[in-house]
Parts: sequence; structure tokens; C-alpha cells
Amino acid sequence: MVQNCNGVPVSQGGEYCSNIFNLPQYQNVTQFFTSQSILPIGAGYGIVLGFGFFFTVLTSFLVWLDVKLAGFVINSEHFNTAGRNLKKGFIASVVISAWTWAATLLQSSNVAYEYGVSGPFWYAAGATLQIFLFSVLAVELKRKSPSCHSFLEIIRVRWGRNAHFVFLGFAFCTNIIVTSMLLLGGSAVIAALTGMNIDLASFLIPLGIIVFTLHGGLKATFLADYIHTCIIYIVLCIFSYLIYATYPLLGSPSKVYDNLTEVSKVLPISGNKDGSILTILSRGGLIFGVINIIGNFGTVFVDQSYWLSAIAAKPNESWKGYLLAGICWFSIPFTLSTSLGLGCLALDLPVTSQEAGSGLVPPAVAYQMMGKGGAVLMTIMLFLAVTSAGSRELVAVSTLCSYDIYRTYICPEATGKQIIRVSRIVIIVFGLTMGVFGIVLHHIGLNLNWVYLFMGIIIGAAVFPVAFVLTWRNVPSWGAIGGSITSVLLAVMTWLSVAKGLYGKVSVDSLGENYPMLAGNLVSICISGIICSMSAIISPQNFDWKDLQQIKVVEKDNEVEKMQKDTKLREDLRRARVWTYSLAFGFTVLIIIIWPVLAIPAGVFSKSYFTFWAVLSIIWGTAAAVTIIFLPLWESRNVLLTILTLGKYKPTGKHIESEVDSSQESNVKKIYDIDSKNVDEKHSELPIDVMLEENKLEGTGKL
Repeated sequence: MVQNCNGVPVSQGGEYCSNIFNLPQYQNVTQFFTSQSILPIGAGYGIVLGFGFFFTVLTSFLVWLDVKLAGFVINSEHFNTAGRNLKKGFIASVVISAWTWAATLLQSSNVAYEYGVSGPFWYAAGATLQIFLFSVLAVELKRKSPSCHSFLEIIRVRWGRNAHFVFLGFAFCTNIIVTSMLLLGGSAVIAALTGMNIDLASFLIPLGIIVFTLHGGLKATFLADYIHTCIIYIVLCIFSYLIYATYPLLGSPSKVYDNLTEVSKVLPISGNKDGSILTILSRGGLIFGVINIIGNFGTVFVDQSYWLSAIAAKPNESWKGYLLAGICWFSIPFTLSTSLGLGCLALDLPVTSQEAGSGLVPPAVAYQMMGKGGAVLMTIMLFLAVTSAGSRELVAVSTLCSYDIYRTYICPEATGKQIIRVSRIVIIVFGLTMGVFGIVLHHIGLNLNWVYLFMGIIIGAAVFPVAFVLTWRNVPSWGAIGGSITSVLLAVMTWLSVAKGLYGKVSVDSLGENYPMLAGNLVSICISGIICSMSAIISPQNFDWKDLQQIKVVEKDNEVEKMQKDTKLREDLRRARVWTYSLAFGFTVLIIIIWPVLAIPAGVFSKSYFTFWAVLSIIWGTAAAVTIIFLPLWESRNVLLTILTLGKYKPTGKHIESEVDSSQESNVKKIYDIDSKNVDEKHSELPIDVMLEENKLEGTGKL
């Protein structure tokens, strides 16, 4: 930490004293990254272009094999939905990939650097509960609108054209903010490590994404996501075992604890109990946690890329995939920042606050431990995170443009070929302009930390309306539209006012402080929820969920037909809904309330308690890595065998997914006429305990 022995930052006139642990290379060093890059510029081009080309060829080849040997068909439906038949392991891996941004790898370690052990916890917990709760929307989507291509199609059918326009704006805003953060963080680290021009890095990173996404659509993106996620987990495990097991200067939880205790004495953290790094009782950490929770609701619920995973999943697998994704994803920021973020403090590396805000804590520690090899691993890990999440944003934007703009307002009778053509044009155009967003933010002086805290102010207002579109039939269109627009206006006003009131001026620095960001985020999400709830009471819409069936597929889709016609499947989904609500809210309460409350009595952690904390993070990361790497392979074993045997292996018996045959069609037309209003309405808004009781009654034939 770049401070003198009295705790005065160099930026405020203090002079840097020697490293607390007397590491000679950091004597009289005032910043970690200098004008001379760690890696040669060729390494930057090699990773960005070389890896980009390699994964483009690999992913395109896998899609070709899937088409030629496994029977995958790329029509407009499959291009944008990946066939709607993916299993839970694969869905979990792609959700994790979509949620692993540059910020996940970089910002999580920054908050560990700023707030100590509370930072990794609040980053992980505050960004995991959204995935848990989204599982509710995933199962409701399969029950009520199995033929949709985007959540905006549902909004248009339920609330009309005006609402469709409003939330289309929120959706595009979300995609732009997420894309900007991906490239802002990714290009900053690549530039710092390799000396590559930051603007050029922003433009080159998306090139490989464009090619394989153009070829295979959402399926190609998912294949790339799985490969990237596997590599990210492997690198994560390497770094965590280095910090807590093998690195000579640290190498054990006990040594890390001793070093952090020494650093806390010399450089206490303001707002933490006793100034200690080793406590969950952190005012700054708690404020960050609240902002993190609010901001990330918007970037999940209002981002079409997360709806794509629910759309692409098999009906009974979607909710399982999201719950599994939440459990496993938690380990990425928690394990990585408990290792690298705390490792930076435990070594007292001369990382400045500006470098930390730009996300440079992890590469600093990686280089310290492994030299250039660590810098290369960190760069690859970051590049894969940016490209995998970026590819999802490409498909999300292309889906919105092709279905919610082109098919809805320009050419309602569009054919499958026209849909694919428009999708590919949008992928090229948006892909080539992705870099502009990151460059703009960089040149106006906004770093990754600032944008991360800000995003909830703009898009948080859309969270409650989007959540209610499939879960509360009484919210009317005026409540959804009025709530979202009013909230975002009041949030911006609050944000500006608090910055002016507390700091005397409105500037990039004052607006980036915790309290203005906290106030703006709270107003954005809360006012919207209040207005929606009041409108549902004042003038309930009483929407009929059957109306969502008017969303039509463009080309034949067997999976949609199966979901619409299979009575047993619909009954299974209705029962799965109870489990989903119970588990989603149960996991949320566990990580947001029960866990931190249980950690409060520990106060400043003892050595044994910190050892438990560190070992837990390593076990969690390792278990998640094994699950995400091997579960999708096991689930896809028949497809893999078919490909490896060049089509000679043909799965038989129970491995074959039976399609709904024509003889069933005469019997299944009554699915929605079987008094579905009584069944669906009964189970749409009831508390969990009532639904469970009704399930028992149905099982005995008394209902």
C-alpha cells in the first residue's frame, strides 16, 4: 500500500517508507506499474489476436461437428436459442461465463484491498443472489411463455407498445454498460501488463468474438463460454493454492494472517473494527455490499443475455442450472479475491489507489508470485472472461434487434433466413463498435470501480417491473412504465444532490464516492418497486397468462411444441416452481443474512477463524471447478461419443429424447383449455406454504 509510516498517502504529500516486510525490490517505489511494461508488446498481440484466432477456429469446428455428426440444425430458432434443450451443467457453465466479467476478476480484488476480508464476501454474496432469484423467472418463462425469444417480447404482449419501447431502451442501456465495463477493465490490464495501446486493445479484443458468433450463433457462444469458464477455474485454483500453500513469502493461512495483522497495525482501514483487515465489521464493506446488490439486479434481470440461457435450457433443467450457477459462481470472486486481494495486502505491494481502482491488484500479485508467467496467466484469464461475456452481449443485442425491432416493427412476416441475416448484421456492427464504449469511458476519466458502482442508478429502475412481468399478474402497464421512468430520474437527482451536499461540488470524484452512489442506487430500485406495487393495488391488470402463447416461433421448433403439448412436462414445471421459490429465497437469506450475522461475533478474526475462512474459499473454488468442468461433459456424453466415433455411435433406449408424435396431438390440444386458468392462476401468486399444501392435496386426489 503506497503510504508512509504515518499513514499519509503519497497522493496527499506523504513519502513512501520501506516495505513493511522489507522486500528490497519495493524500497522507495511509489507505484507498482511503471511506464515499462512487464510483458513485451508482442505478448499482448499474441494473446489478443492469437488466442482470439485459436478459440474462433476451435469453437467454429465444434459447431461444425455438432451439425455434421450430432444433428444440430442452424435455423433462425436454433441460431438465437441454441435449440432450447441444454442441460443444467451446461446452463450453469454459460451463466457463470456471462456473469464473470472483467470486474469479477478485478474489482473483487480491489474491494478486498480496500476493505479487507469483508470485500470478497460482499462482492460474491451481493452478486450471487441475483442468479438465485433469476431461477424463479427461468421456470416461470418455461411455464408461461415457452416460445419467446426475449423478455421484451413478453413485455410487449403484456403491457403494450409503449412499455416495449421503454424497456427496450433499458435493455440496450444495460448491454452498453456491461460491454463498456468488459472492455474498460480488460484493455486497462492488457495495456498495463504488455504496453499495448489501450484504445487498440479495446478494438482488437472483440474481433474473434464476432467470427465464431457469426458462424454458430448462441450455440457457438455457449461452447466458447464452457471452454473459457473451464480455463478461468483452473487459473483461479492455481492462484489460490499458491497464496495459501506453496508461495515462499506466504504459503499458508497462518502466514497470511500474521502479515495482515502487521499491515493492519501500520496501515489501519478506516471504518473497520479496530482498523483491522481481518473483520467482517466494515462500514465501507457494508456500503459496497448494498450498492453491489442493487446494481447487479439490473445487470441480470434487464440483460437479455441471462434470459437467453433460460430460453436455451430444457424445461426441467433451467431452474436447476441457475441455482447451480449461483452456488459455483460465488467461488470466483470469493476465492480469487480472498487469495489475490488479501495477498496484495499481505505482501504490502506498492499498488496505488488509482491502480487498484483500475483493477490492477490481481495482475500485481500474479506477477509478484510467478513473474512473467503469472502476468501471462492473468492476461489470458482476463481475456477469456471479456470475450466469453462479450460474446453473450453480442447475441443478446442481435436477438433484440432481430426479434423486437425487425420482426416486430419492420417486417412482421420475416422468414427464418431474414432473421438470421439481420442477426448477423447486428453482430458485426455492434461487435465493431463495442470498443468505442470502453474508449469513451477511458478518455473521460472513468475507471472500472466508478462505472461498476454507477450502473445500478441507471438500470436498477427496471428491475421490479421486469421481475413482475412473469410473477405478478396485477401490475398494470402504467405502473411499470411510470415506476421505471420516475425512478431513474429521481435516482440521478438524488445522486447529484448528495454529492453536492456532502462534498460541496459535483465532479467525477465526488460522484464516485460511496454515499452518493449508495443513495442513487437505493432510490433507483426502491421507488420503482413501490410504484409498481401501488399501481397493482389501485388498478390491478389481472393479466391472463395464456395470452403469452400468442408469441410465435418463426420456424418449426420441436422443443417449443413439446413444452406446449406435453401435459406431464407442464405439471412437472408447476411442481418445480415450488422448489425453485423455496431454494432461491432460501439460498438468498443464507448468504445475505445468516452468513454475515454468524460472522459478526468473531469480531476481528482469530488465526483459527481466518484459517477456516481461507480453507473454505479454497474448497469452494476447487469443488466448483470440478463440477463445472466435468458435469457438462457427463451430461453430453452421448453427443461426445457420437462425434468421437464419427457418427457410428447411436444412443438407444432411455438416452433418446422422445419427441411428441402425431398421435399425441389430438390429446394435448386441451393443455391450455383444461381449466388452465384455474390451475395457473391458483399457483401464480400464492405463498410457498400454500403451494406446498396444494401439492400434497393434489397427490392424494383431494384437490
